[in-house]
Formats: sequence, structure tokens, C-alpha cells
Amino acid sequence: MIDPNTAPKKAMTIAGSDSGGGAGIQADLKTFAAHGVYGTSILTAVTAQNTVEVLAIAEVPEEVIALEIDGVMGDIGADAAKTGMLSSPSIIETVADRVEAWGIHNLVVDPVMVAKSGDRLLHENAVASLRGKLLPLAMIVTPNIPEAEVLAEMTIDTEEAMREAARRIQAEGAKIVVIKGGHSEGAPSDLVFDGGEFTLLPGERIDTRNTHGTGCTFSAAITANLALGLEPLAAIERAKTYITEALRHSYAIGEGHSPVNHFYALWPNLRAATS
Repeated sequence: MIDPNTAPKKAMTIAGSDSGGGAGIQADLKTFAAHGVYGTSILTAVTAQNTVEVLAIAEVPEEVIALEIDGVMGDIGADAAKTGMLSSPSIIETVADRVEAWGIHNLVVDPVMVAKSGDRLLHENAVASLRGKLLPLAMIVTPNIPEAEVLAEMTIDTEEAMREAARRIQAEGAKIVVIKGGHSEGAPSDLVFDGGEFTLLPGERIDTRNTHGTGCTFSAAITANLALGLEPLAAIERAKTYITEALRHSYAIGEGHSPVNHFYALWPNLRAATS
């Protein structure tokens, strides 16, 4: 139970904005709020998008991103942080520099590469910077299978290949690798590797098109749970339960891939209170 008279834990998202409200910093802030965590946001890009397509992307200047991070950390601080859309090598390097300077240890890296609509959000020449500059700072990195294939430079078509990809990504410096199973056939089981042990987290595939922002929401839920003091594996397990229920209770708001329901646990009580 969250004590309303106690200052909440704090989590920071470093990501792009989604004008449709389903992914990016909007999804992250909703997820933080749903967990009772105070959220701050560092904008790295502004995107014009909806549930169907990405219409435009405008990157935020690197000096502004650095000052955003310095401003938040110098005054508010963060018990945990996550990264999302970091589209260019220079943006990745700027974020990595400030994360290291401020000693942010509870860092979740969501290596966002492609939007749900299929639009590319990471420049091809930025993969090396992501791998070399940001992964060594990550407590947890959360690639889906296509992203893991890029980071590990291999095809993932079996569970053993998934394990080998996790080993390769973990060797880049991330303490814990979570390869999400949503793109695999059958149940969406996630594979967690901490450098010593593998843990398979079984999942339930929810029959819905409302999957916009699932990766952002999952990584934000991990971040929120780390901020609340959970150990990494417990934070990952609780985040998986959260995203499953957010998918189960989702709703359609557009013609394409609508978002998950970040407040599935809160809205029924609010509606009951006002009925």
C-alpha cells in the first residue's frame, strides 16, 4: 500500500514523444503513475504519429537533452531510469555521458528500433553506439527478438538461439538481458539472463490488436518496480504481469494498433466512485 503522506519514489524516462499517446514518454509516464511512482521525462525526439503511422520525427538537440537530464537530476533525482527512442549516435552518446556522470545505476535500456507501424526509429549507424556506449551502463536491457537479432548479429529461431543471443548481448556489458518472446510462435515467453543463470518467464498471448507501446510499457514497469526497491528479477516478473493485464483490458481508440490500458487497475474504482 502506498502511503499518500510520503513522497513517492521517482523514475525518469529518456525517450521520444508519441503524439498519439500510446508509446514513448506518454506510455512511460502513465506506467510510472499506475505504479505510484513520480515520473520525470527527458525528451529526445518529437514524433507526429497515431495508431497507423509515423508522419514525422524531429530530434531534440543534444545540448538540450543534456540540460534536461542535468536539470532533473540536479533537483529531483531518480531512483531508476529508462531509455527508449534514442535515434542517432550523438543522442545515444549524450545520454550515456550524462547517465554515467550522474551515476544512474538502475538503468533500463529499451533498444527501440522500429515503431509498431513499421517506421524506423533508430538510424542504422546508431546501433554501434547503442551497443558500445549504452549497454555497458544498463542494469537491464529489454530487446524483442528482432532487436536482439540486430544487437547479437544473429538469427533467432530456436530457444537455444535465444540463449546464445542473450549471452552475446550480456557480453556487451548489460548486467541482465531480457529477450521478449512476443514475436515468437506460441506463448510469449521471455528469457532472462544475468550472466550466470537463465530464467524463462512463461506468458499468455492475449488476442488483441491493441499492442501499441507494449515494449515501452514493459520497460517502464520494470523501471518503476526498480524505483520501488524490488530486486531485478522480481521487477521483471511483476512488469510482465502488468503488461499482460494491460493488454487483456485494452481498448480500441484508432484504426491501427491502439495502446494498452495502463490504468486497468484504477479505472474500475474511479468509475464506481463516480457512478
